[in-house]
Amino acid sequence: MSPDRPVGDLFRRFRERLAAERSAVADRTGAGEPGGLRGVGRADSASRATGAGPGAARTDAGAREAGLTPHPPRDVAPATSRRGGGRGGRGGEQLTVPPAEFTSYYGRPILKPPVWRWDIAAYLFTGGLAAGSSLLAAGGQLTGRPALRRAGRVTSLAAVSASAYFLVNDLGRPSRFHHMLRVAKLTSPMSVGTWILSAFGPAAGLAAVAEAAPRLPRHGVPGLGRRLLPPVGNAAGLVAAVTAPALATYTGVLLADTAVPSWHEAYPELPAIFAGSALASGAGVGLLAAPCAQAGPARRLAVAGAALELWGSHRVENRLGLLSEPYTEGTPGVLLRAGRSLTAAGVVGALVGRRSRLLSAISGGALLAASVCTRFGIFHGGVASARDPKYTVVPQRERADRRA
Repeated sequence: MSPDRPVGDLFRRFRERLAAERSAVADRTGAGEPGGLRGVGRADSASRATGAGPGAARTDAGAREAGLTPHPPRDVAPATSRRGGGRGGRGGEQLTVPPAEFTSYYGRPILKPPVWRWDIAAYLFTGGLAAGSSLLAAGGQLTGRPALRRAGRVTSLAAVSASAYFLVNDLGRPSRFHHMLRVAKLTSPMSVGTWILSAFGPAAGLAAVAEAAPRLPRHGVPGLGRRLLPPVGNAAGLVAAVTAPALATYTGVLLADTAVPSWHEAYPELPAIFAGSALASGAGVGLLAAPCAQAGPARRLAVAGAALELWGSHRVENRLGLLSEPYTEGTPGVLLRAGRSLTAAGVVGALVGRRSRLLSAISGGALLAASVCTRFGIFHGGVASARDPKYTVVPQRERADRRA
């Protein structure tokens, strides 16, 4: 490189300045060390440790010799962050997403809660009562117990009429019920239920009307009705009894077919609970209305219904995990616990009070009240699960984790 060029001139001045610095360091450290190289090393280290001179605070070696601590230290690994350390053992802070707390947009539900009001919960109860009462009437008819048959038929007609009223009241206009009969869709529980109710209602009504045959005159047209109504009523009563199981359980299928979490996940238990509740309510009618000598089928019906209802209620409160919470807390929890207690008390009273008309009537009232509590408890439990977003998202994440 030519000294006449600008770069060569700069390099020459740099060498002269470096030589002058080495001479000054050699004078300070003494001439006993050859060439002053050791002095240069110590001075350079000291200057770096104290932050004076070029390359300040780049190593810790000079700091140890000088008795100082550089800040920050440069020849040690950085401290591991409290958030879990670096990747691959290199240290450093690793940025992670904090544990997520579940929420939803503006705290609003993810699912739209059912718009059904109390009349649908009442519809669930009256439909089950109609089915259980028709089965009770068929038992009384086949075993020759007229008081039991009469009580079952009259209650069945009253209950199915109330069911039709509650359903039409929820639909808003009677014509909507009629329009649902224009098609029969087997994959729709509502469509199937409409046809079941349409078949059950006339049969139950005809069977109940037949109970008025003994009150008709013996002569003329009324006399003809007096003779024809009993056999027609018996046939209609059996038709109603055949369709009663479908009427008692389709509402459970209807609830489980929705997107409401605690209803949808309980699809194996809801039909069983509703069937047991229907049997227990029908048994309650028999215990209330029939004399003790004719109440044998009602007692057996009460035991069978209570077994189904208590088994199903226990399952929905323990099998569903997080989705069981809506059935155990708040109003649904109170109603379902009351339903279990009343069911157990009603069955015990029905078995113990075989010869006590008063105890049988009290047991029948307890079974009817238990059916009301169970239906309303299931209804309100599903509504509560739809209003809280966690019952929608947490089970979805759990299912995704299991698939992964």
